[in-house]
Amino acid sequence: MPYPMIDRRTALLAGAALLGVRPARAQAADDLYGPDDPAPRRGGTLTVAIANEPPNLDPFHQAGDARTAVTVLMYQGLMYEHASGTAKPLLADTMAVSDDGLTYTFALRRGVRFHTGQAMTSADVKYSYDYVRNPSNGSPGAADFGAIAGIETPDDHTVVIRLSEPNASLPMTLTNRFGCVVPRDTFANPQARARLSQQSVGTGPFMLQEFRPQSHIRMARFANYWQSGQPYLDGILFSVQPNAASVLVALRSRRVDLALLARPQDAEQLQGQAGLTTNAAPSLRQCSLDLDCNHAQLRDPRVRRAIALSIDKGAVMQAAIGGKGKVLGTIPAAMQESWGAPIDALPNQRPDAARARALLAEAGLADGFAMDLVSIIGFEWMDPAAVTIAQQLAPLGIRLNIQRVELGVWLNAFRTRNMRFTFNDWGTQPDPHILYYRHFHGAPRGADFRNWNNAEADRLLDAGMATPDPAKRKEAYVAFQRVMDESVPTVMLYSPDLVTVAQARVRNYVQHPTGWWFGLAKAWIAA
Repeated sequence: MPYPMIDRRTALLAGAALLGVRPARAQAADDLYGPDDPAPRRGGTLTVAIANEPPNLDPFHQAGDARTAVTVLMYQGLMYEHASGTAKPLLADTMAVSDDGLTYTFALRRGVRFHTGQAMTSADVKYSYDYVRNPSNGSPGAADFGAIAGIETPDDHTVVIRLSEPNASLPMTLTNRFGCVVPRDTFANPQARARLSQQSVGTGPFMLQEFRPQSHIRMARFANYWQSGQPYLDGILFSVQPNAASVLVALRSRRVDLALLARPQDAEQLQGQAGLTTNAAPSLRQCSLDLDCNHAQLRDPRVRRAIALSIDKGAVMQAAIGGKGKVLGTIPAAMQESWGAPIDALPNQRPDAARARALLAEAGLADGFAMDLVSIIGFEWMDPAAVTIAQQLAPLGIRLNIQRVELGVWLNAFRTRNMRFTFNDWGTQPDPHILYYRHFHGAPRGADFRNWNNAEADRLLDAGMATPDPAKRKEAYVAFQRVMDESVPTVMLYSPDLVTVAQARVRNYVQHPTGWWFGLAKAWIAA
């Protein structure tokens, strides 16, 4: 059963509730990580096929979704990114917000232990969030915490976060993409970062047993997990597969129990296969083209607009994933109704060859130019998408050289803001500040990975962050999307359907719209 789409009413009510809940209490067990099951069978190891392996398992310094997808089972933050689009208490028991929106007070959940054995206290929370928000520590999430002025710990079970300015998205920031909690002084040892791929130090339902690159990631049930009786599984084995075809073979041969298909159209090849169940879930993911605004001809916004006007997104989606998704404007599909600018009102979201040629001529490039298009090895949708986009840009005289690189090489270019002209594939938490601010706001408050340096965009992103009023927030983000449409630092192509395939023995697994493996905390295996 897939989660429902995040509708406008849900998102707006969530925003309105942010400053009105005094306090917000932790959710019941059946509201975290997916639905509870009144009669699960306990035990067993569930094998999950993954085609994109994370370079490492460091939840503070590794930005890739391939990492986040698995580490959400080992690490937790004060809050949880609920599929409804709201942040709900997780390691926190309650959250209270001051009337001016500048002070957040969290009472911590009692009885929480780290995988290392010690009990979690407020000192660990302060250490973790102080570490990630310090830019000198090198976390890609540092800018997300930029509004925090200070963190206080009046006692072992209370954390007070004071802001320098209102930030309506702070609760979502305190979830576990970068906001996980680890033991105090974890990084005092210079070898700590490397060891996070050998031993987990979080509070999550599973702990790391073994990470063998190009083979598997093995996790075991955390016996001292704070939620009594959970998880149901004894363990999880993430089996690294070389490509999408090998995932299908593993499912047919029952060597794996569960897979999230990198190519959702591959589900058609499994139709009629006895013992397999297929489900589709809404997506907070986006497959996109990023345009480095400091790279070669892409420095000229007229060139970037010409490229956008030459791309038929529907044709790209058809080539890449057999049309199994939703064409985007300037926001992922599951957020379009809640926070999106109407696609019909964005003039650069539809192909217009005449306008594209005129813009290139105006830029002095009527004869076109040659440029690399970077794709990531292992992201199989990118290969047919690259061929299709090369064909679509050829009539403009833009000649693309398709350059395939390893994920680690791509991530290094991403971190150092040397992205050039590249494909991207990433999920977001269901909040527009989390989606846009770090990626598109200028430094030092944002990372501006695409070297956009757009003052109007920065102003609108600051406005969207500062106001708790959901209607005013939406106005700011819609205006921001219009600036994005005009200046084109990125071309969001489509959100793929999240298609999972499971063996009949897999029970109670629900796919989270981020594409991350939260639901394994509540899954179980039938006899």
